[in-house]
Amino acid sequence: MFSDDEMYRRYLAGDTACFDALITKYTGGRLVLYLAGLTHDIHDAEDLAIESFAAVMLKKPAIRPGGFQAYLYRAARNRATRFHILKRRLPAFSLEETQAAEALAARPEDEYLRDERRQAVRRCLDRIDPEPREALWLIFFEDMRYAQAAQVLGVNTKRIDNLLSRGKRLMKAELIKEGITDANE
Repeated sequence: MFSDDEMYRRYLAGDTACFDALITKYTGGRLVLYLAGLTHDIHDAEDLAIESFAAVMLKKPAIRPGGFQAYLYRAARNRATRFHILKRRLPAFSLEETQAAEALAARPEDEYLRDERRQAVRRCLDRIDPEPREALWLIFFEDMRYAQAAQVLGVNTKRIDNLLSRGKRLMKAELIKEGITDANE
């Protein structure tokens, strides 16, 4: 299978199958879950994911190599921020809403969530500050590189490094409260 960047390049060259593959990947999965954490509503998240994807695909921006995912997530995050302003909601990232979205989505991740230890990790993650929590989410759950996460959050990579360090420290303290003492850093 092609990388996201290769599929985007092929889409720009007219390959509609790559367009279909990208839209299926991003509007039916993890992007929606990420947005559900920002919007607190799975239906709003689905709408924003589709709108964000459509905007990127219609504008056809020149995206640097390796940057498609970060560009798309940044566009989606910007739409979610505007959504909050319009709806007069607080732009806070909520893992509780993300868990609810995952349950509704009935994906293979459901089995991941059934494990008691992983549930404790998620509870702990939900109790830490929103900014380091979002950085941890992007790096560890979305498998983004520091530069991609920095682009999504609109900060530099040093800030991501600081947020991750702080987030790991906070997580370790929360995990100890849950009785998990063998957690790796």
